Amino acid sequence: METGSNTAMRTEHFGTLADGTAVHRWTLERDGTRVRVLTYGGIVQSVEVPDRDGARAGIALGLPDLASYQEYTGPYFGALVGRYANRIGGASFDLDGRTHHLTRNEGRNHVHGGARGFDKRVWDAREIADGVELSLVAADGEEGFPGRLELTAAYTLDADGALRIAYRATTDAPTVLNLTNHTYWNLAGAESGSALGQRLRIAAASVTPADAESLPTGEFLPVDGTRFDFREPKPVSKEYDHNFVLDTDGAAPAAELYDEGSGRVLTVTTTEPGLQLYTADHFDGRPFGPCAGIALETQHFPDSPNRPEFPSTVLRPGEEYVSTTVYGFSVRRAG
Repeated sequence: METGSNTAMRTEHFGTLADGTAVHRWTLERDGTRVRVLTYGGIVQSVEVPDRDGARAGIALGLPDLASYQEYTGPYFGALVGRYANRIGGASFDLDGRTHHLTRNEGRNHVHGGARGFDKRVWDAREIADGVELSLVAADGEEGFPGRLELTAAYTLDADGALRIAYRATTDAPTVLNLTNHTYWNLAGAESGSALGQRLRIAAASVTPADAESLPTGEFLPVDGTRFDFREPKPVSKEYDHNFVLDTDGAAPAAELYDEGSGRVLTVTTTEPGLQLYTADHFDGRPFGPCAGIALETQHFPDSPNRPEFPSTVLRPGEEYVSTTVYGFSVRRAG
């Protein structure tokens, strides 16, 4: 169907869960960009954009059917991750004098929303201008988190074909909230093999170092003279799963990824203070090989509920959580 805007949209049945819940896929298309979004997990299943010669290919790692997404849950392919993206140490945190104990799903810690986070829920969907809005109600106590949340995530295509994901949420009790999208990008093509060597720039002068459990130590490490200095573009190498402290405020791009072979450029602009760079070194070939995609997860810092020195992720009644990330696509001529 064609909306009143310049974005073409259609929706179709994508599968059915064991309990009979139907899952749908929305396809958005505008100015050379085609995006497919699932109501299951708010997943970005595919993003297709042209290369410098006009040939369109998928640049986001995705899976072909609902059963595959239910089987390969660990990588969070394209998913909307929450209630808390990244890790919370000891699967617990204190808020207003009360300790909240969360699901432990990575050793002793909590990661990416727990056993049944937002990536495994079926969201309601409605058509909006230039895209689709997903909505969800998360009950008080889910995975141990306090507060009943009402959330929306709007996926729209801007006039230039950029994908905009805008999150909003409210709560009826004090809680913590940290949402992200977990798409893996490979600008040479989702089926092209390793994404290493594509050139990355991140506007960050420091990172938050992590320990053996990938939990932050609480320090802010300047990137000068380290492998974490991406302030000037350089090829991505392996073994990154780190949070970068962004120097941007939502106006200028926080990151840019470039593939010389295709000419494709991805820019990431966000209102979030951090960006987790993950190179997927541990992919084992089922269904993708090592480093087949690069995740650029815009979010607050890991373990912020236990780190008062980090930007707060607390959401209280009467407040509104608002977060926006825009993925822009363009091409660069050779030479």
